[in-house]
Amino acid sequence: MKKLVIFDCDGVLVDSEPIANRVFAERLAGVGLNLSVREVMSRFVGRTREGCLALATELLGRELPGGFAEGWDRALFDAFARELRAVDGVVDVLRGIDVPCCVASNSSPERMRVSLTAAGLLPFFEGRMFSATEVAQPKPAPDLFLHAARSLNAEPRDCVVIEDTLGGVKAAVAAGMKVFAYVGGGYSSAETMKSEGAIPFKAMTELPGLL
Repeated sequence: MKKLVIFDCDGVLVDSEPIANRVFAERLAGVGLNLSVREVMSRFVGRTREGCLALATELLGRELPGGFAEGWDRALFDAFARELRAVDGVVDVLRGIDVPCCVASNSSPERMRVSLTAAGLLPFFEGRMFSATEVAQPKPAPDLFLHAARSLNAEPRDCVVIEDTLGGVKAAVAAGMKVFAYVGGGYSSAETMKSEGAIPFKAMTELPGLL
């Protein structure tokens, strides 16, 4: 019996990727870096906020204007407040879980809180939210998942991780945790996830049976 279920946030709990990548593409275009939403998704999904800013600077070939990051946060959080929803079926999953659960994300604590609040999921995770800002290295390093397990007094072998990105799957495997990969969002293939050591699934209705 697993003793802790660790959820990623973006793409697993909240359907944020289409919104986040559209907003980021718009903000980048405003400073002269024109990328399609698809290109933004392929290059930036799974990175930390700082990692996204560093890559954008590299691609732009010069420093981003002052205030870019703060303006991006405001635009993103405004869009989340208007549009963000929970991933289909995840509320029923959370209501039915009979072991402790938490969320561990490369996102900032503020973005996690805004996202979970907008999607109506914050009550499930209040006091059990872990950000890559709290550890030395973000996913795909195992640091964040190990930090979450230690904080909630669980051994890695007793944890199961729910992820949707390749970096997240690699982090879970490196942490010695079982990992289920949600591929219903269409961001990663089941074959790729399976080759990295995850058990893929396509709909949240399948997750209770897997757990």
